[in-house]
Amino acid sequence: MSEYIEQFMDEEGTITADTSVMTKPENAPEPITNKDLLKSWFRWWWANEVPHTYDRMLAPAFCFGKIPALKNLYKDKAMLAEAFQRHLMFFNTQAVWGGGTLTGVSISLEEARAKALHEGKLEEAVDVSMINNTKIGLMGPLAGIGDAIDSGTVQYIFIAIFLPFAKSGSGLGALLPFLCFALSTFIYGFFFTKMGYSLGRGAAKEIMTGAKMKSVINALGVLGLFMMGIMAAQYVDVSSALEFTINQKEFVIQDILDSILPGLLPLLTVLALYLFFDKKGLKITKGMIVLTVSLIILAAIGIL
Repeated sequence: MSEYIEQFMDEEGTITADTSVMTKPENAPEPITNKDLLKSWFRWWWANEVPHTYDRMLAPAFCFGKIPALKNLYKDKAMLAEAFQRHLMFFNTQAVWGGGTLTGVSISLEEARAKALHEGKLEEAVDVSMINNTKIGLMGPLAGIGDAIDSGTVQYIFIAIFLPFAKSGSGLGALLPFLCFALSTFIYGFFFTKMGYSLGRGAAKEIMTGAKMKSVINALGVLGLFMMGIMAAQYVDVSSALEFTINQKEFVIQDILDSILPGLLPLLTVLALYLFFDKKGLKITKGMIVLTVSLIILAAIGIL
């Protein structure tokens, strides 16, 4: 570390730079462009789980992502080091909805701070505590939404779409869901980054309460349920073996059920498993054991 930066460092290693240097012409912040936002988003998207630490969680990756933007805003080495340091504080969120949005929001706040300091408007400059508190306050709620949508809906939609490839023995059934999920999250993650930069702290409100975003989330939820219904009908193979004859007329229970609603027994099986999880909690192993034993018993007595 240079001697210049060390003079602004206290005994605990915290850097408090001299903000007056920002008024110098050579320290004028450069404007943030879409290229800078894309670069910051890509670096975060690519590395968000790589430098994962127990004490800082995803903070190293979050700081790494914003390095290009921060270098444009803070030409003074001490100011830049101070900015790096505040973005190395504890940070943990979902990569796309949380990380993308907060990347844009934090760059927007840093740009507003850098511009105000350069113009000598210290009192109007965004306080560093606001930047830190914004990240800390929003990373949890945004992570909750992102986990539910990406991990709970979007990835399963792609798995359902390409499941026939896997069933036929093609390796594309394993590769294509991963590629499509990665590409789609990168695309709308960059949209969140741009929205976070444009709206600032209001971006989180738009995601959590905005009418358009609610419509998107609801549509994804409906599509996810639709795809799960298709998967249940195609890949859950449960049928009844019951048949009997009355007045020399043969009745096949499975044919009767199919005439009422094709795939009724697979649907009932899935619903039974859902009700079990809803009542007992998401105990997958226990649920599968109960389901397997139940099906074996029903098959043994000739119902299935």
